[in-house]
Amino acid sequence: MIIFLFFFFIFILSITIIFLFSSPNFSPIPYFPSNKKDIPLIIKALNLKNNQVVFDLGAGDGIVIFESAKVAFEKKLNTKFFAIEINPILILIMWIRWLFHPNKKNIKIIRGDIFNMNFKKLLTFNFLLLTFYVYISPWYLKKVVKNLKSKIKNFSLVSYFYAIPKIKIKKIFEGKNKIFVY
Repeated sequence: MIIFLFFFFIFILSITIIFLFSSPNFSPIPYFPSNKKDIPLIIKALNLKNNQVVFDLGAGDGIVIFESAKVAFEKKLNTKFFAIEINPILILIMWIRWLFHPNKKNIKIIRGDIFNMNFKKLLTFNFLLLTFYVYISPWYLKKVVKNLKSKIKNFSLVSYFYAIPKIKIKKIFEGKNKIFVY
């Protein structure tokens, strides 16, 4: 009986996780983490500075935000980080990581829709530079950029793996995959 209950629990948990990762309401963009080998290049592309705000749109498990925040902490930078994610399982993973992070005071995890979010409402402090990091499917990139441009005037954008059409590239970093800076 105990074995049956255990396997039943595992089955229900598996179905729940599959639902959360396949439902467009909870995860409209498939979860593909940034390649760990490219993280140092991504951080270099983010060009971390004092009084900078970095948004990771569709943050997934938060690897980019947490590694970037660690570098900022080590360099004693006053950089703020926002991880925006819609999938509750991935948010839970980020919250657990946040609990043990040395720079957690500068990291905010937000459950939200990156296509409709008003990012200016989150900026309740002075900042010099606003940077967005995205690693999302090319058919969603245009929609995200349109939302950003409609709400914010000056920002830099770092796109992992996919180039954004019709926007002038400032720099390309070559790693395992390409990193585009706009």
